[in-house]
Amino acid sequence: MKKVMIPIGEENFEKIRTRGFHYIDKTRLIQELVEDSFTVNLITRPRRFGKTLAMSMLKNFFDIRKDSRKLFEGLEITKHETICREWMNQYPVLFLSFKDIANSKYADACNQLAFNLSSLCIEHEYLKDSDKVDKVDKNCFERLMERTADRTEVDNSLFILTRMLYMHYGRPVILLIDEYDVPLAKASEYGYYEEMLDRIRTIMSVVFKTNDFLQFAVVTGCLRLAKESIFTGTNHFKINSIAGKRYLDCFGFTAAETDRILKDTGCSDKAAALQSWYDGYHFGIYDIYCPWDVLNYVSDLMKDPKIVPESYWKDTSHNDIIRKFVGREDMDISEQLEALLSGRSVCVEIREDTNYNFAQATEADLWSILYFTGYLTAVRTDDQIQESKDGRIFLTIPNKEIKTIFDDAIVERFKEDIELKKV
Repeated sequence: MKKVMIPIGEENFEKIRTRGFHYIDKTRLIQELVEDSFTVNLITRPRRFGKTLAMSMLKNFFDIRKDSRKLFEGLEITKHETICREWMNQYPVLFLSFKDIANSKYADACNQLAFNLSSLCIEHEYLKDSDKVDKVDKNCFERLMERTADRTEVDNSLFILTRMLYMHYGRPVILLIDEYDVPLAKASEYGYYEEMLDRIRTIMSVVFKTNDFLQFAVVTGCLRLAKESIFTGTNHFKINSIAGKRYLDCFGFTAAETDRILKDTGCSDKAAALQSWYDGYHFGIYDIYCPWDVLNYVSDLMKDPKIVPESYWKDTSHNDIIRKFVGREDMDISEQLEALLSGRSVCVEIREDTNYNFAQATEADLWSILYFTGYLTAVRTDDQIQESKDGRIFLTIPNKEIKTIFDDAIVERFKEDIELKKV
């Protein structure tokens, strides 16, 4: 096996590029973004498909405080000289992640939100000394940084920060919000969904609705929560899901990229096993591998060439989604589950605008959640997603790894039924 540094769990683009980690070039995302004319781009992908690393890459490319020429040297985006000249390190950037707002209590989640906003203010602490920024905004900025801001100031924080950056640099701001729906997924799990929904909806509405200080924004998550009106009123809004046509190979690994990793690490003889366990996702015309699984398996192979594939995704994602799905007693989905577990497909209605409120979710919502979060994938024939005449699509379990998660969830479900009958 060749000695290659695999970036397991490393989502910082600058560290990967400066410390010699193996990197699959996804910089074409930059080109596609700047060529779009949408103010707010929502990109939805399953967990562990490279969203945070992509956002870190965008921050390093656009951030006006950096000189990123060496970081991007030799990557695809540098072939586009006009884009690099007009966009590289030319705009103030705000990068905020919601992925850590995953608390079991609403009050703790609000405290985590305040902490994340405080950290963002500390990163831009120089704004306190700017003679171009309004004094009232500076005072609010200090309260946000010290975590003494009231709810109204927290809800308006991103708008205030974009205004301050615009005034300081004289240039509109690029706003990056990563994993915006994690707080809502966790809130649904722990029973404070409506309260958290109200917070996220207010923050998003304020910063995106008629904000003249924005150049554009990129928001990532698993689902588009349009039912909840989070993006209502947002000008020039565009959703880019796995069912869409944009950025399809910019997240996850294509077959060619996976083959390159295997070749670079001397693991090409494991291609068949890796494909059966971690391939099978259909994003438009592309066959996509889960990058988290590929990197973990290749890393383990470099230590032990005889190791067999396992489920690396099982303990990292919201796998309780499947348990809640199969546990709905008001829905008879036994035939569909039997078909899926036997390797066949199911024909179901899919909605782009679903939510995490499982208590009120319809059957179509639940199938949609399983699809957009990566537990099921669309069946494709001749580069076309299979659809029925009434617009429903065919879904199937993508690979062996996800089948083990389904198996475990169903076994656990019936085990609970057996225990209840004993009481």
